[in-house]
Amino acid sequence: MVEDEVQLADAIAEGLRLQSLAVDVVYDGEAALERLVVNQYDVCVLDRDIPRVHGDKVCEHIVATPGDVRVLMLTAAGSVIDRVGGLSLGADDYLTKPFAFAELVARVRALGRRSRPAAPPVLERAGIQLDTTRYEVVRDGRRISLSRKEFAVLEELLRAEGAPVTTEQLLERAWDENIDPFTGVVRVTVLNLRRKLGDPMVIETVTGLGYQIR
Repeated sequence: MVEDEVQLADAIAEGLRLQSLAVDVVYDGEAALERLVVNQYDVCVLDRDIPRVHGDKVCEHIVATPGDVRVLMLTAAGSVIDRVGGLSLGADDYLTKPFAFAELVARVRALGRRSRPAAPPVLERAGIQLDTTRYEVVRDGRRISLSRKEFAVLEELLRAEGAPVTTEQLLERAWDENIDPFTGVVRVTVLNLRRKLGDPMVIETVTGLGYQIR
């Protein structure tokens, strides 16, 4: 999230986190470029009129750099000329302020799907059904209530289609950059998931790698 209005940026980020999305926030273009070098993102929600490095330059950098980062321009400049200009820079989508938050979430999720291998809206494995649009999880007909982090971790494990997912990958996908990489939060979240999903246990520990659902 790149937005120089601090309160707006923080409010949007917190709202997206409540949708089980991991979000990093910066307030100027220079900081955005630094983050883009260090981290791999699915989507960059980018204001155009930001200090230090203009949003257009940030967009041009993303487009010119190998990778799958999708750009959603979020700005008050909403004329046809502005929209055409932003899209011409290589932005994947353009949303003007003020906006409906539900629409922002839908657009971010749509762009996120385009930046990663296609997956169905309902993920199924080992008797588990996870609906990514309704945020519902069912196992063998029993609905299960999960926290947003538990939901995000389970989604990543199901997306892997039986392959192991490392702790580092889960931290990157389900938490933001402020999380301590040496924390035990992934282990605790997996323990809670196992308890809630019940028997037989489906989340296996892969020694030296991470976790998988076969």
